[in-house]
Amino acid sequence: MEKFRFIDLDKIGYPEALAIQTTAFEELLQAKASGQAGENRLYFCEHPPVFTLGKSGNESNLLVPESLLAEHGISYYHINRGGDITYHGPGQITGYPVFDLETFHCGLKQYIHLLEEVIIRFLAGYGIAGERLPGATGVWLDTMIPGKERKICAIGVKSSRFVTMHGFALNINTDLKYYSLIHPCGFVDKGVTSLANELGNLQDMSLAKERLLSSFRTVFL
Repeated sequence: MEKFRFIDLDKIGYPEALAIQTTAFEELLQAKASGQAGENRLYFCEHPPVFTLGKSGNESNLLVPESLLAEHGISYYHINRGGDITYHGPGQITGYPVFDLETFHCGLKQYIHLLEEVIIRFLAGYGIAGERLPGATGVWLDTMIPGKERKICAIGVKSSRFVTMHGFALNINTDLKYYSLIHPCGFVDKGVTSLANELGNLQDMSLAKERLLSSFRTVFL
């Protein structure tokens, strides 16, 4: 029996998706507080272009005046996850696991490790070697080649009583030009990439979601 329910929100605005996962997060916390078994949920979605800044993020990592973002068709939100500024947009699988970590017998540090493992296994299916970079949460490529390090998946979460929300942003067919407007995740000396960029052609998003979900089901037993 699976330990989580998968829900594909498809294309959805950031505020709407935030409201959905926040409700799920609060329901799971309430169930846990009352000693009942709540429901773990995994949401996938695609957002219109949006920058989000984590609670400990530095606003200077947004490289254009906030007042000009609307001209680029980009929304901007300060949110309560960890991490710095990141981008969400079309062609990206944004994932929100609302999990009670006690279900999976892990703490927050191990949970982040498991999220990275999901992405690493997913990338391996495309012949790409995803890696961890010490001191930098997420999944990276070519970490041992100075100047060539590039992030393909950002991770930022919030947890309370071992219940999580927010999650990851995995670049599939993402338009990378938006990253020129920020210091992604606060880094000024590392690049960003996508699955399409690495493979040289656009990828099937439905197939990518299927493979990513399969990877979740393998790792989060």
